[in-house]
Amino acid sequence: MTKNAQRLSQLISTFGPGAMIDLPTRSVVVGGLEQWDMRGNAFTTLPEPRLTMRLEQILKEQGRLDPAVTLSLRTPPTSVDARDGVPRGVAVPIFPTWFICEQVETTTAGTKTARRRRLVRWQDLDTKGRRKFQYDDGRKSDVTPIRFVCACDKGHLQDIEWRWVVHGSGPCHEPMWVEEKGTSADPADTSIVCGCGRRLSLQETFQPGRLGKCRGERPWLLDRDPNGCGDNLKLLTRTATNTYFPQVLTVISLPTEEDELSQLVDELSGDLAGVQTVQDVAQAKRFNPKVSAALGPYPDGDIFDRLQRIRDGAKSDATRSPKLSEFDTFASGRSEIGVNHPTAKLYAQTLARDVWADPNAEIDLSGIKSLVAVHRLREVSCLYGFTRFEAAPTGADGDIEDVQLSVRGAPISRDADWLPAIEQFGEGIFVHFDATAIGEWLQKESTASRNRKLLAGYGHWQKRFAGKAPAYPGTPYVLLHSISHALMAEIALDCGYPASSLKERVYALSSTRGGGDIDRCGILIYTASAGAQGTLGGLVATAPRFARILHSALDRLRICSNDPVCADHEPDDRSGDRATHGAACHGCLLIAETSCEMRNLFLDRNLLVPTMAGDLSGFFE
Repeated sequence: MTKNAQRLSQLISTFGPGAMIDLPTRSVVVGGLEQWDMRGNAFTTLPEPRLTMRLEQILKEQGRLDPAVTLSLRTPPTSVDARDGVPRGVAVPIFPTWFICEQVETTTAGTKTARRRRLVRWQDLDTKGRRKFQYDDGRKSDVTPIRFVCACDKGHLQDIEWRWVVHGSGPCHEPMWVEEKGTSADPADTSIVCGCGRRLSLQETFQPGRLGKCRGERPWLLDRDPNGCGDNLKLLTRTATNTYFPQVLTVISLPTEEDELSQLVDELSGDLAGVQTVQDVAQAKRFNPKVSAALGPYPDGDIFDRLQRIRDGAKSDATRSPKLSEFDTFASGRSEIGVNHPTAKLYAQTLARDVWADPNAEIDLSGIKSLVAVHRLREVSCLYGFTRFEAAPTGADGDIEDVQLSVRGAPISRDADWLPAIEQFGEGIFVHFDATAIGEWLQKESTASRNRKLLAGYGHWQKRFAGKAPAYPGTPYVLLHSISHALMAEIALDCGYPASSLKERVYALSSTRGGGDIDRCGILIYTASAGAQGTLGGLVATAPRFARILHSALDRLRICSNDPVCADHEPDDRSGDRATHGAACHGCLLIAETSCEMRNLFLDRNLLVPTMAGDLSGFFE
């Protein structure tokens, strides 16, 4: 099983606790945090007080974390056991426990021929590796996990009780087969057939209540939900993209502008998570060699004082969106932000305007206040839950959303006092837009007309969440989000990084608590990798060429390969996520969803430049 490995970042996103994974001979579900082998030095505690405090506060308010618990962030297990050389890992229970034999049997009914394969349980397989099924006549057949399971909107997951679904409450012990007609994947062509003559078309399983009621099973936690369930089960294709939507909160680490002791305490704040008194500092020095080596010469009282300052600052930030502090740091106008050191969490430079604003550029750059070259940044991402069938909508302020209100989330542990997280280092560029210029642009009649259409589309989209969707992010957000996607596509062509390796953070924020006019406008385009040395500098090197890159990006958006269909798209009465789009498609603005912070929602190139639709609301017209 040593070859069945995942990257650390995959355990925080695509394949976290509760996700199903195909292995060569079976399917498994990633175990909850209690099943992660965290013994000894298998993990590293990540210090990021802003992220920890914010998660702790929100999860306690939602009742998903015990009020007495002090939360910490840990990396997935990475160390190797010195005895056998096998890396620490994550337990993965077998799921589903129904399998299909690979040996095909052919049956003929009149002029029609059907193929069928035997349906068996995990306990029916041979005891040597559970890889084969032996028929009554001694023949053996390899098996593969069945493609269909069932789940409910709360994230519970269980095997389909095929015998009950086919027979109801009547007992039957005859063998069953999966029978397929034709070569399509149409559910109407696939049936579950019993030796007693009963059969069930997969098309019938889409009927509400046909698969029965949910029992609250959580195979990744090896238990059942203590609160029960009782919702109708829904058919779920095991390898479909809607089986798992991770809930991840990401922040950009900010520099500590204090003395050397404050920086040391900040770096060790994860190891000092349990320290509540000066006496606890002494105990930490005594029992934690890492703390002792770094803080041994400093008085316990001074260490505790610095720790309290860091926590107080994090608590203050915990009451608002993490993006606010990030924007204020990047848009401060300081020539140097942070310290230019290999261990620094953030180091950036605000560039002089004549460095990046080419006076000969064929584009009006007056709406951009400054450009910041971010030479080094640290990104910390933490997984705190997941959903099935429908991703929880994301707030434009980048804050943790209340999945209990819109899409009900599932837990990744029973009562763990820590959450899995990863840190990545990289580089980027921050573009600070003039909020006044954007405000004046919003007052134009053409922009106001386009704004009304975008609002109508949002009104149609939010109906799918029964009135519990997040607030409309605002037309300034749609503008900045569209500019960000255009720049990412163009930067990928210029700097050599693949487009899927770039990420964004869009800042369209209000300084007024509870909402108000947007007065903080900017975008951060960055790339990050797990290596401590970060990335290669290609993204920062694009800063002097920014004016030319922006001009090329906007010029490409004037005509899309899908025009006039794309340009004429109206976001008012469309179904699904298309209701949030103006002129946007995979030929112009849509990018890899792993790169987009808003899952490719709220985009419109008509807000940037004139298109063949004749709309005159472009910010750069």
